[in-house]
Amino acid sequence: MRTSIATVSLSGSLTEKLTAAARAGFDGVEIFENDLLASPLTPEEIRARCADLGLSIDLYQPMRDIEAVPAEEFARNLRRARHKFELMDRLGADTVLVCSSVSPLAVDDDALAAGQLSELADLAQDFGVRVAYEALAWGRYVSTYDHAWRIVEAAGHPALGTCLDSFHILSRSSGPKDLEGIEDIPGEKIFFLQLADAPLLGMDVLQWSRHHRCFPGQGGFDVAGLVKHVLRTGYDGPLSLEVFNDVFRQAEAGPTAVDARRSLLILQEEAGVRALPAPAAPTGVAFAELVTPDAEPVTALLTCLGFSRTARHRGKPVELWEQGAARVLVNTGPAARRDGTTLTALGLESPDPAAAARRAEALLAPVLPRRRAAEDAPLDAVAAPDGTELFLCATNRPQLPNWRDDFADVPHAPAASDAVRIDHVALTQPWHHFDEAVLFHRGVLGLDAQESVDVADPYGLLRSRAVTNADGSVRFPLTVGAAPGDDTAHARHIALATDDVVAAARRFTEAGGRLLTIPANHYDDLAARFTFADGELETYRDLGILYDRDAHGVFRHCYTHTVGRVFFELVQRDGGYQGYGAANAPVRLAAQHAQHALRRPTAG
Repeated sequence: MRTSIATVSLSGSLTEKLTAAARAGFDGVEIFENDLLASPLTPEEIRARCADLGLSIDLYQPMRDIEAVPAEEFARNLRRARHKFELMDRLGADTVLVCSSVSPLAVDDDALAAGQLSELADLAQDFGVRVAYEALAWGRYVSTYDHAWRIVEAAGHPALGTCLDSFHILSRSSGPKDLEGIEDIPGEKIFFLQLADAPLLGMDVLQWSRHHRCFPGQGGFDVAGLVKHVLRTGYDGPLSLEVFNDVFRQAEAGPTAVDARRSLLILQEEAGVRALPAPAAPTGVAFAELVTPDAEPVTALLTCLGFSRTARHRGKPVELWEQGAARVLVNTGPAARRDGTTLTALGLESPDPAAAARRAEALLAPVLPRRRAAEDAPLDAVAAPDGTELFLCATNRPQLPNWRDDFADVPHAPAASDAVRIDHVALTQPWHHFDEAVLFHRGVLGLDAQESVDVADPYGLLRSRAVTNADGSVRFPLTVGAAPGDDTAHARHIALATDDVVAAARRFTEAGGRLLTIPANHYDDLAARFTFADGELETYRDLGILYDRDAHGVFRHCYTHTVGRVFFELVQRDGGYQGYGAANAPVRLAAQHAQHALRRPTAG
């Protein structure tokens, strides 16, 4: 199907928005009136620019407060409409959006509304324009799609149809039954379809609409279900995105347009109108790669954690450190950042790396070019929205290239192992990539997105949402930080699963490692909330182990100090616990801020 995007969904000047939409692969655009009014280009020049970019102008919007008003007010509205229709003729747009009235002059009179919309459509028809009437969720008297359709049907004008908007419909919907009436509307009378998702929030619908819409697949609405109903009517117009979002309007237009286009590709797949390469969800984390200008601090930390340096890349300055099934690559190549150790890449165990790469390309995540020697294993890598390289790979599996073959073993003394595997990798996101990251990991990688969680940080709120595979062998909590000027807020961490976190913590400290110091108040609170065996809570207090419990099981965990922008977590899950200790996150974050303050150099 053809795809379109409203210019209000992107940041920048009108020409920047048009260019971003075209490069992302959209077929058309909705021109938002404010964007046109602010542009130095004439309507003819905008029309020519769109034609040069291969974009159609599918909709001009919006016209407001037109119908069900006193005669003298409606006469003024027709005069205003004539000017807009003349402009649309110059622009080359043939459909205008008319929103249901919120004017205090409007009256509750469907017959009057139908009659005045019919007169408006008469005028529009003279200019070759169609009128798409949309019910605003906060309309004064018309606020539902079925009410808007009844008025359009009563008007009976060929140049008057309805516009369906997923936000306005789903924000008022109480369930799937509310959508079934869509199929009673003839497809040819649905002149336009606008799509947006949104998180499920309990707030004023106007503010919800203006600030919190997002692209399909990033919120909590069943946008795909709505699209299925619309397509059953025979609707053959574009799928168009109209998203009001404070973050998107500040982020770069190019990446946002790509994210928008990806959302429509996934939506079409879910609605059954487009076939994409099937997801090949990862089955584990093969390795985490750290890049550092100085290997000593991070390798000292790995040694204390029980890792051993087991191999070295045959052609690059990359070392492999292993403990149990947990693997960490330490890269000291020329691309190392000057601001310390960073987590830059993940190896994902894939059941079919080639199929996973094909899906990534189909969803606009091109495979990254990779400098590779002739003898290196052929590995595909894609870039996540935050720039993390994701290698689609296999470890010691017959018939598939083995990334481990690129490494030559080095002599080493096996260390006592406490870690079983990588339990999860927490990936802090740039503030403007959070929703995009959730959609990417869900749609491109085939992971499931969990509910969003807000966590209190000493300097604001952190928003976190985990994505996982079916059995929990891949877990990525995605977090957007609240303190952009603080390195602590940008740090990422690797959580190592262990069967005995107390033993692992003791071994780590005995080897010279330092665990994050947790305030005593945390343990006083635990004593009030839970019952512990004799001496158990004192042990946790001495080692800095945090504790959480839910209906399924118990979670014990502790943290190392941060090196550069990376730290490690030791975790023990018992009895089916599936979370990440969110209740303890404020304590951890405060402790890390305190650690960071102690390390900050003082003046003089």
